[in-house]
Amino acid sequence: MCGIVGYVGRKAVVPVIIEGLRRLEYRGYDSAGIAVCGNGEGLQVRRAEGKLRNLEEVIRLKPLDGTYGIGHTRWATHGRPTEENAHPHRDCTGKIVVVHNGIIENYVTLKKKLIEEGHTFTTETDTEVIAHLVEKYYYKTGNGHRPSLEEAVRKTVGELTGVFALGVLSSDSPDKIVAARNGPPAVIGLGKDEYFIASDVPAILYHTRDLFFLSDGDLATITPEGVKLTDFLGNPRTPQIQHVNWDPIAAEKGGFKHFMLKEIYEQPRSVRDTTLGRISQETGHIFLDEMQVTEAEFKAAKKINIAACGTSWHAAQAGKFMIERLARIPVEVDYASEWRYRDPIIPPDTLTMLISQSGETADTIAAQREAKSKGSKTLAICNVVGSMITREAAGTIYTHAGPEIGVASTKAFTAQLTALYLFALYLAQTRGEMSAEQAKTAIQELLRLPAKLEQLLTRDEECEALAKQYVRAQDFLFLGRGIHYPIALEGALKLKEISYIHAEGYPAGEMKHGPNALIDENLPVVILATRDANDELSRIRYEKTISNLKEVKARSGQVIALATEGDEEIKEAADHVLYIPPAPEELAPILEIVPLQLLAYHIAVRRGCDVDQPRNLAKSVTVE
Repeated sequence: MCGIVGYVGRKAVVPVIIEGLRRLEYRGYDSAGIAVCGNGEGLQVRRAEGKLRNLEEVIRLKPLDGTYGIGHTRWATHGRPTEENAHPHRDCTGKIVVVHNGIIENYVTLKKKLIEEGHTFTTETDTEVIAHLVEKYYYKTGNGHRPSLEEAVRKTVGELTGVFALGVLSSDSPDKIVAARNGPPAVIGLGKDEYFIASDVPAILYHTRDLFFLSDGDLATITPEGVKLTDFLGNPRTPQIQHVNWDPIAAEKGGFKHFMLKEIYEQPRSVRDTTLGRISQETGHIFLDEMQVTEAEFKAAKKINIAACGTSWHAAQAGKFMIERLARIPVEVDYASEWRYRDPIIPPDTLTMLISQSGETADTIAAQREAKSKGSKTLAICNVVGSMITREAAGTIYTHAGPEIGVASTKAFTAQLTALYLFALYLAQTRGEMSAEQAKTAIQELLRLPAKLEQLLTRDEECEALAKQYVRAQDFLFLGRGIHYPIALEGALKLKEISYIHAEGYPAGEMKHGPNALIDENLPVVILATRDANDELSRIRYEKTISNLKEVKARSGQVIALATEGDEEIKEAADHVLYIPPAPEELAPILEIVPLQLLAYHIAVRRGCDVDQPRNLAKSVTVE
């Protein structure tokens, strides 16, 4: 959530850090700050409440420069979002600053002890405790020896309870930044005679694509001479350096008004890229190479647990239908934020899957560790190579969606659905539930999806016209049955996330158990009423859904129906119809979500909302 950028090198440090912070704006923040050292100016700090432009104005009025520095965008957890509580935070001497992403759970106890020792605090934050602890150990001499900055940080993290990613520098330790991780993500960038720390990859992509992620318990020291990596006890560690293939330009808007719209239009490519290299059209085989789970273990599995949060949880719910229908194995889906608190029963023959765009969601990582502690092998579906859940998983299906900047997930969701479908096919083949010929047919349908998505995107104007009509609505209801119910949930989430309209997703068959009371002439109801002509269950579902649609109309509700091309009868019952191309029942959700994304986008734009950075939300939720 909070953004961290640090730099040591030959470039002008302030532009590097400000540019990096700007590329992390999608994570959400309420204040920003920067600290730089060097050039004989000592430690200089500038901070501002609100958007990054406010900090830039502060810097314009009171410039600063140096050879190394750290910056931060804050999303408040402890202390109000004010300039005083903005990072970086200083110690008593004014020579040490700290930036921090996470929560220090024992900060009250530590703060009380430090005050008793003579330290003076000026903010309401938990982070300030860290700066004072570093001061305590850095300036504590013994036998005429002052500890190094990294030694002081090492002793500091030993006293912290909670989760944290830290960046620390001191004017008494020139051209050095120390970073540490226990929970939230931290990445080290490796340039030519320059080095970076950041909380996410886009912050440094324009400077280097060679990097490594810190693991929990890692402490890195960057200087102009290079990077030294140890654990919290001082034992050397070897970094796993990666070359990120994301094109930096992919993180720009590319002519679109918003990142979200750009990412909606990138979905044909992300679905295609997630599929390619994992299928054989000739044999019908699915290849999931990055698995340390044997075919025998997949055959022996009696159950699959899936844990995820937010949009990824909706993908998991759709994945449950795919896996159970195709592979005939029970699937249980949980919110990662709730799963470990109910002490889940995980028999030895259970596989656990975690789904996360970033791979750094705190609750999802906690769920993964809970599953592993009970003997379950874990699998991951993730968009970020080398992220925490992928490093701890026994196998990963990477979604090749590229960087997703908009807070409201779009292309990551459809890529996750694609990965889940591939996984369902792989399980079905491995467990003998699908023949080679059936697999070939399924693969051909999957390969047709990108073109169908491109066809859907040509109908953007229809969604924009509907947005104009319903922009003043106060509530929305989204209905779906079976695998389409999770898409109703996701459609509602997209609308509420970015337009701030109350929206609710509901199983269509449950309307009589409460939601019918909400229906009147002012309530728009979006009903997913697609059908697969070759699927008997789809036919039955469709007929029941049409009955629900008529119930809504009988109560004067305004119906927006999602239907399959060629369905002319539905026009007689619905007020508006958005058509999608025909697709098998298990693949239709990948198409259905696109018009719902576009509808939410256009309504939010017309309401004047901040589409890419909706209020109170962050891209990566790295604290509980």
